[in-house]
Amino acid sequence: MGQAFASAGAEVWVTDLDVSAVPDNWRSSTVDASSENAMAALFQEVETTWGGVDVLCANAGIAGPTAAVEDVALEEWKACVSVNLEGAFLAAKFAAPMMKRQGSGAMVLTSSTAGIYGYPNRAPYSAAKWGIIGLMKTLAMELGPHGIRANAICPGAVEGPRMEGVLGREAAAKGMTRDEVYEGYAKGTSMRSFVEARDVANMAVFLGSDAARLVSGQVIAVDGHTENPDPKL
Repeated sequence: MGQAFASAGAEVWVTDLDVSAVPDNWRSSTVDASSENAMAALFQEVETTWGGVDVLCANAGIAGPTAAVEDVALEEWKACVSVNLEGAFLAAKFAAPMMKRQGSGAMVLTSSTAGIYGYPNRAPYSAAKWGIIGLMKTLAMELGPHGIRANAICPGAVEGPRMEGVLGREAAAKGMTRDEVYEGYAKGTSMRSFVEARDVANMAVFLGSDAARLVSGQVIAVDGHTENPDPKL
């Protein structure tokens, strides 16, 4: 997302637990998205430095456990929901006053196809991603009169290290190989494919741009069209 926004001419500020890979010409902060104090300090720094923010991408997330619901520890549930849902809430909470003062802004929240369909053995993640959509709908209603838009992107299975972890854990839980699980995910889409990070990033840039000036309150899947969210069963 940072690369896509930078290519579109935006100034970029990335926050994460590890920002060592962030280019030198971007701003970055090491922040735990689930910490209210840390997020408050971050947005105070953003306001002091930039005076406001035009586009918020609430994209921080973790996969959470892959297990039957009765085997999910409460601590695992809380950790997953804290980052994925509470992190987005805190970002919106602290970005909203800045956007209200300037009378404009766009919030792009990352949900998931798991937030549309649910997903077996992923109760914390699915619940958090469903919550993201409810949060986004509320933000669109609450902030729309102030010229602020809110939308949610729902990626399908995205190629990369995080998804590889999901594939490995799911294969172990179901007694399948990693490739069998991968093929199942791909076959569950009309386009028979995973998506790439750039596909999600390009949608975020569009939703943050003036080209989407009246697009708000929308749930937009970037997934090759999911036909069956769990074809492996």
